[in-house]
Amino acid sequence: MEPIRIVIVEDDLDWLRGLTSYLRRQSDFQITATASTAEEAMELFRGEPLADVVLMDIMLDDKPAGIHLAEQALLAWGVKVIMLTSMEEKELIFQSFQAGAIDYQIKSQYEVLPVVIRAAHARKSSINAAVAEQMREEFRRLKKLEHAFKVKEVKELITPTELQVLEMIDQGHTQTEIANKFFISLRTVKIHVGHILKKLGSANSKDAAKKVRELGLFEQERQSGAPSDQDQ
Repeated sequence: MEPIRIVIVEDDLDWLRGLTSYLRRQSDFQITATASTAEEAMELFRGEPLADVVLMDIMLDDKPAGIHLAEQALLAWGVKVIMLTSMEEKELIFQSFQAGAIDYQIKSQYEVLPVVIRAAHARKSSINAAVAEQMREEFRRLKKLEHAFKVKEVKELITPTELQVLEMIDQGHTQTEIANKFFISLRTVKIHVGHILKKLGSANSKDAAKKVRELGLFEQERQSGAPSDQDQ
């Protein structure tokens, strides 16, 4: 069986020597080249493919140059790239995967690297558990931001009266019942509904009401006790 060819890009020379020595003890690994600067790494990637797996330090000369280099390694050699760092920053994790990295490992956990490298080479790489949890947290944060943006957008589009009309529609009331409830004409209710559908881009009033309910706006309005247009 051919050994797994590995290139290491790392600017801490002591750590580079230690990691190289550690990985060379694995009988199925071959360290084909190392680089300690972004320039050296780019020069390597301009040449013939030397590796099956690249271990890429994310921070080179105090800059996250490894992210761009990971992308270059993937484009030039089509290799599997594993990012190495002593940091656990969510933003850098996402940028690394966007650049095409297959895994992300904390340097203090170097002892698991042989297993990680073999898994990456076999296309069976699983994301580091701590990193996976950070990614889940980031997805949750982004989901909350997305929800908050949608709520703000809808609140700015529809009036308090339109919100009340939508809530009654969501509760199953007919337009005639809504007109009687607010002491307005059926034509006025229809005008409100028409404005709502246009603003929310919904096919019908029930879809619009469902959209607003799922955003939690009905509950928010009740809790806020904000006066409607009828009260003003």
